[in-house]
Amino acid sequence: MTQPVLDSKKTPFFAVDRVLLQKNMDVVRYIKQNSGARVLLALKGFAMFSTFPFLRETLDGSCASSPHEARLSKEDFAGEVHSYAAAFSMADMEEIVTLSDHVSLNSISQYERFLPLIKQSQGRVSFGLRINPGHSESDTEIYDPCAPNSRLGITLSNFPERLPGYIEGLHFHSLCEKNSDSLERTLAAVEKNFGHLLGNCKWMNFGGGHHISREDYDLDLLCSLINRFMEKYDLQVYIEPGEGIALNTGFLHATVLDVINNGMNIAILDTSAATHMPDVLEMPYRPYIIGSGKPGELNHTYRLGGPSCLAGDIIGDYSFTEELKVGDRLTFTDMAHYSMVKTNTFNGIQLPSIYFYDSKENVILHEKTFGYGDFRGRLS
Repeated sequence: MTQPVLDSKKTPFFAVDRVLLQKNMDVVRYIKQNSGARVLLALKGFAMFSTFPFLRETLDGSCASSPHEARLSKEDFAGEVHSYAAAFSMADMEEIVTLSDHVSLNSISQYERFLPLIKQSQGRVSFGLRINPGHSESDTEIYDPCAPNSRLGITLSNFPERLPGYIEGLHFHSLCEKNSDSLERTLAAVEKNFGHLLGNCKWMNFGGGHHISREDYDLDLLCSLINRFMEKYDLQVYIEPGEGIALNTGFLHATVLDVINNGMNIAILDTSAATHMPDVLEMPYRPYIIGSGKPGELNHTYRLGGPSCLAGDIIGDYSFTEELKVGDRLTFTDMAHYSMVKTNTFNGIQLPSIYFYDSKENVILHEKTFGYGDFRGRLS
C-alpha cells in the first residue's frame, strides 16, 4: 500500500487508512443486511477516536471495559454503549450506569453488591451477566477466557437455576481470531449449558474474537447462526468484533537507527516491541514488514530490536534483498488493533504519532503527535 502523503513524516508513527477501513465496514454492512445482529466496536482493541465519525455510519455503538472507555464511547462515538469488566468498584459502577445502555456483570456476587444500583437504574440501563460456556476454542492460553480456573464469566455450577431479578441478557466472550465454525461449536455449548435461561432473555451478546474481515471468514455461516439463534429464542443478538473492525487497516512506520553484529546482523529501530507493540512479546507473534522475508529467505538477514534497555526488546528476525543501513525506513503491517491502545512510555521512549489518512485521495484526515508532556503527565 503506497503512502506518499506520509513520506515526509517523522518516524515512528501509526497510520490508519480510511480506504482499508471502508473494506471492513463493507463486511459489517453485509452482516447487518443478512442477519438481525447489532455490531459494536470494542474499544479495548481499537480506540482511535478520529475514526469514530466514519465508523458510526455503519456500527451500532461501542463496548467499554472501564469508565474511561465508557465515557469515550458516550462522548465521541454515540450509539449504544455496552460496558463489561471482570469486576467493578462501587465508584466505577456509579459512573458506568450514567454512561451505559447495557452493563454486563462478571459474577453473582457483583450482581448482589450492585443490586440497589441496578434497581435504581431499571428502565434506563439493561443489565446482563457474563457466562462461561465451558468450551475452549483459543489456541493461546493467555487469550482463552474458558481456560481452567478462568476468572472470566459465570460457570454453570455457579449460576442460579433462573435468571436473577432485573437481569435481561447474557454475555459470553470465548473466541480469539476465530472463524465462524468456532462460534458454531461455542453456541452448541452455550445452549447445552445455559439454554434453559435463554427464553427469558431480551438479548444475547456473542462477544468478540470474530475475525469477520479475514478473507477466509465464513460470513454466511455467521449470519445463519445469528438468525437461527434470534428466531429460536426471540432475542436481540450483539457481536463485538473489535479486531475484525480494524484488521489489516493500519501500519507502523519506523527507521533504522544503527546496525551492529553480535553473532548475526542486528538492526536497532526507533520503534520498540516493548513500548509500541507489546503484543509482539505477549502473544507472541512476528509482524510482517513490507518487502521482507523470513530469515534466510532473502539475501540479508537481520534481527530487529528496539531502543529500550529491555534485553528482550526484539521484534523478530527478517531478511531483505538489500543490506539495511542507518536511515532506512521499514513499514510494519496490520498495526491498527491492539497497538495504539497498548503503547507505553517505558524508558521515556516517545509515543508514535498517529495519522488517519486516505490512500486513494492521498490526504491526511487527522494527525496527533506526542511529546515530553505526555510522558511527564503520567507521573507525579
